[in-house]
Amino acid sequence: MPGFLPQGAELRGERIPGTNWMLEILSLIRCDGDPGWVRSVLNWERAPWVDNETGLEAALKYPPPRLLSSHLPVQLFPKFLQRSKAKIIYTLRCPKDVLVSLYHFSKLLCLVKDPGSLDSFLEDFLSRNVVYSSWFDHVTGWMGLKGNENFFSITYEELQQDLRGSVRRICHFLGKELSEEQVAAVVENASFQSMKGNKMSNYSQLSDEYMDHQNGEFLRKGICGDWRNHLSEAQSQRFDTVYRERMQGLGMTFPWD
Repeated sequence: MPGFLPQGAELRGERIPGTNWMLEILSLIRCDGDPGWVRSVLNWERAPWVDNETGLEAALKYPPPRLLSSHLPVQLFPKFLQRSKAKIIYTLRCPKDVLVSLYHFSKLLCLVKDPGSLDSFLEDFLSRNVVYSSWFDHVTGWMGLKGNENFFSITYEELQQDLRGSVRRICHFLGKELSEEQVAAVVENASFQSMKGNKMSNYSQLSDEYMDHQNGEFLRKGICGDWRNHLSEAQSQRFDTVYRERMQGLGMTFPWD
């Protein structure tokens, strides 16, 4: 099961970020639903991050079939990726939830500046002044591959609404056949509660040098629509205005539209 996973719209993900959720799902699919691997190996070792030198070095030593993770925009990958046998799975989600999640995540991550107020962070988000730059550019860039044989996109909302059906679709894309029992095992072990209780998946083992564990947990809520608990009506309308301007040419609709 070759897997190359630039699941881009999420550094950026709710505290069961879409990228990390997909990583867990794929780890379980790779093992036919057996949770042994996800309970014994750290998730960033199961799917090294090619965004940094350490992850790239680990990836190059990783025997196939391999899982790789990235938040990078499409233009930073070589063109031959699109014509290769590598399977690209792109996970995206409601940008308002991405905004709120990234805001909370920025308070935990020691390597980035304090996000300040949510109102100022909203402006940073809309003006591309955040980690990995613009959500809008990222999504429009990667979704330009839609229709390619080796490209598969799925939303966080689809995973939430029908995880079992989503796992079957992912398996079909990967050419991986699982029994109903194995699919059920993937669904059970990729749940929010399972990940939250798994120290190999919940980032509790990440060094205090990188994450302030006293300031919250990485796996926060694992829900859709939490932005409604944080954004005012004015902030939501401001976001909608920019969203319409930036996404009008994409010609696609999403569950949050």
